[in-house]
Amino acid sequence: MQIRNFSIIAHIDHGKSTLSDRLLMRAGAITEREFHSQMLDDMDLERERGITIKASAVTVFHEHQSEKFPEKELFMLNFIDTPGHVDFHYEVQKALQACEGAILVVDSTQGVQAQTVANAYAAIEAGLEIIPVINKIDLPSADPTRVAEEIEQVLGFPAEDAILVSAKTGQGVDELISRLCDQLPPPRGKPELPLRALIFDSIYDDYRGVIVYVRVIDGELVKGQKIRLMGTDKLYQVSDLCKLVPRPKRVEKIGTGEVGFIVAAIKDLHDVRIGDTVTDDANRAPEALPGYKPIQQMVYCDFYPGGKTQYDELRDAMDRLQLNDSSFTFTPESSDALGFGFRCGFLGLLHMEIIQERLEREFNIEVIQTAPTVTYEILMTDKTTIRIDAPSELPNLTQIEEIREPYILMNLILPADGVGAIMHLCEERRGIYQKTEYIGASRVILVYELPLAEVIYDFYDRLKSATKGYGTMDYDLIGFRPGNLVKLDILVNADRVDALSVIVHREKAESRGRKLLIRLKDEIDKHLFEIPLQAAIGGKIVARETIKSVGKNVTAKCYGGDVTRKRKLLEKQKEGKKRMKRVGSVDIPQEAFMAILEQED
Repeated sequence: MQIRNFSIIAHIDHGKSTLSDRLLMRAGAITEREFHSQMLDDMDLERERGITIKASAVTVFHEHQSEKFPEKELFMLNFIDTPGHVDFHYEVQKALQACEGAILVVDSTQGVQAQTVANAYAAIEAGLEIIPVINKIDLPSADPTRVAEEIEQVLGFPAEDAILVSAKTGQGVDELISRLCDQLPPPRGKPELPLRALIFDSIYDDYRGVIVYVRVIDGELVKGQKIRLMGTDKLYQVSDLCKLVPRPKRVEKIGTGEVGFIVAAIKDLHDVRIGDTVTDDANRAPEALPGYKPIQQMVYCDFYPGGKTQYDELRDAMDRLQLNDSSFTFTPESSDALGFGFRCGFLGLLHMEIIQERLEREFNIEVIQTAPTVTYEILMTDKTTIRIDAPSELPNLTQIEEIREPYILMNLILPADGVGAIMHLCEERRGIYQKTEYIGASRVILVYELPLAEVIYDFYDRLKSATKGYGTMDYDLIGFRPGNLVKLDILVNADRVDALSVIVHREKAESRGRKLLIRLKDEIDKHLFEIPLQAAIGGKIVARETIKSVGKNVTAKCYGGDVTRKRKLLEKQKEGKKRMKRVGSVDIPQEAFMAILEQED
């Protein structure tokens, strides 16, 4: 039997999941009646948003005959459907390391986009054989000839090599399966060597413990075998081996080059690490597999338990979620205003949003989330360098020589008529222009260097609205650079609220503080006492707003008579409000923290 391992990669919404469903159907893994869109997207969130969040690995079987294989051969096709959004690029990189080939899908109406380029380069870097596929050729606006030329111009694959496919109707899928069998190389592993299996994913099951997804590189996995996880040096016995075809099917062994999952009564979530190597305890591999590059978190924010949720419940839920998403990290944190919580790291704003929604849906957890920030590098006066990922961690200004912020190299692909608006947007966000390249007559690649802090808020939304939805972006971190940055503190009723502090460029500090206070004024309810809201840089107040107290007519019952009685009641009320202001605490709703997100009016 021949084995082929490949990933399906593309820009967001170019038809990866539909093509995966069609491949399952053509291979006979599902029937026409069972066929439905997003078969492999089993999370409710994935179905609602119409995006893939987690990579899914599936095995199908196909009989193939061609010039290369004159006699009918049975092929085992192991393929991984991957996400397309820039925030989930790490999922794509993980999938590529478990494969020898990749199908690069490009939409025939939209052409090459930012994540198409990023994913293609990631596959080339991983040394994979790439098959370009032009999808959605059944649409009236399809222009496969132009898209094939773009693929040749931007990525260097010959235009005539692209396969024309409609995942929706099934046109061209048979030719694609034939090309997969003929063109992709077989797995490079050796069956006679000691077992080495790469862990590329894991999930937690309440009844079976941690379920570990592996790609066997060398040797074979057998039911009942004693295995050792080389990273944590833990010993387990395999109780079950399964393959997804696409539903779980029990097997007795998983051979060299094959993909499947292990059940071995692993109860401790921290024993399993993505990128670790599984080996046979009796015949251990001399060295582990290289695994994955360390993840570079881009965005940080705090999660605190809200409503009836307890701290321990939040920690347990995040432990389980981290097992399924290794690019999410968290460490304990505490705040005077919000109590005990966690400092969480994410790959981007969409990733942060997805994690919050998964906590609320899958674990019934309520969270209060603070405004996101990026990591800053601080050069101290004693020449040491530290990194902080929360404004509250910023040392005393007398100890700081320089604050450095992360910069990214951003590739923007957009229609030519949107260049002016996007250049203005980048300049507004302190961008440094690099170059412009034309793809055909109507589309442009713009390259800018930008501070990451200026991008994480609403840059993507502004890009989409300025280009009527056609602009796309992809970015890489290029390092830290010094900037004229200051910490903007927010004081509510004279109390500094750490969770509302932000680090901003000095030129924008005053206007940002003023906008922020106006938003907070709208979000915080009136209390029985007056609440001053202030924005401060160090000891200097740069902006102020006041939330008026709730009025009560204490003289309503006094009609006619001496005015001194009314005055006495009003003075009494004033004294009471003064006392209440001293001891009263201000309730700050979740919306107030989220108000920091919106940079522009």
